[in-house]
Amino acid sequence: MKIESVHLYHMELPMQEPFETSFGVETDKDVVLVEVRTQEGAVGFGECVASTAPLYSEETTGTAWHMIREFFAPRLFGLKFEQVQDLSQVRSALAPFRGNRMAKAAVEMAVWDAFANLTQKSLPTLLGGGKQEIPVGISVGIQPDTPALLRKVEGYLAQGFQRIKVKVKPGRDLEPLRELRKAFGDIPLMADANSAYRLADIEHLRAFDEFGLMMIEQPLGHDDIVDHGELQRQLSTPICLDESIHTAADAQKAIRLGACRIINLKLGRVGGFAEALEIHQIALDHHLPLWCGGMLETGIGRLHNIAVTSLPGFVLPGDTAPSFRYFAEDVIDPPVDFVRPGFLDVPFMAGTASRVRRDRLQKWVQSSEEVRP
Repeated sequence: MKIESVHLYHMELPMQEPFETSFGVETDKDVVLVEVRTQEGAVGFGECVASTAPLYSEETTGTAWHMIREFFAPRLFGLKFEQVQDLSQVRSALAPFRGNRMAKAAVEMAVWDAFANLTQKSLPTLLGGGKQEIPVGISVGIQPDTPALLRKVEGYLAQGFQRIKVKVKPGRDLEPLRELRKAFGDIPLMADANSAYRLADIEHLRAFDEFGLMMIEQPLGHDDIVDHGELQRQLSTPICLDESIHTAADAQKAIRLGACRIINLKLGRVGGFAEALEIHQIALDHHLPLWCGGMLETGIGRLHNIAVTSLPGFVLPGDTAPSFRYFAEDVIDPPVDFVRPGFLDVPFMAGTASRVRRDRLQKWVQSSEEVRP
């Protein structure tokens, strides 16, 4: 397989409702999609999960577009992919360029997607996954008040979601968690802080232990591992690292320092499938639970999340909710949906191209560009 062209699409997809975290509020999904077309006629798609502003990471949709067009796409045209092991060439080809992992992931996963399309092999199978279905949790943004949060969670539990994750920040944390426990008892519950606290808040963070949480996700700095190690020694609640884990080397360091007991593996954050597979193996070797986090992806990114979650190391419910959670109309058809309450099917996916609705893509595209050799 050889890449013939790379197409970039900047889309703005309307969301069902605003989603608030400690970073801010998102009302529309601003997304860069990457489409690769091969000389053999195969098509693959990848989704860049960067946002418009550099809040979750330093990347934005604008920087991703620039990096893919000017640096990453041109590196693909000299590569040849004959077997699944060859797909790691993309990571190697992009390695000289520092950072920009979300942009790299979009390109790399589009190539994997195209290879699945060409060979008519399932993407989960190419990755080494074997599950037939996966459990799904839900991420609940910060609500206007606690009664609104309780109503949201009640609705999600009724829909069958297997785990509730609530976004927290200073001033909006202990009281909502306490009320959730009072209202719903011993449900699988976790808190996601998105780096909203510091080690100086350790006494406050100890109070989270009273709630019997599955985990508290990324309480401290986005680039920190060391302080998380100190905090974990002071808490009985397991710490889950998210923003701190960019590479397999980061995962090794976090485990060595005792900085976490769980890792949230996001494909965009680690640069794509190849790096994710290495982190997955490290987690298996150290018996560390994994789960796949979400970045408000369209159906393309959701299908890729499902594929990686089919690997055996992903033992906790992830954030890949059905499409209807965020979008009235997804860019894929059929959309991602429950096969039974709280569970998603792991479909046979020879790439995502057959499910991409070109008419919907064009409806939401703000700009597009083609890159050729």
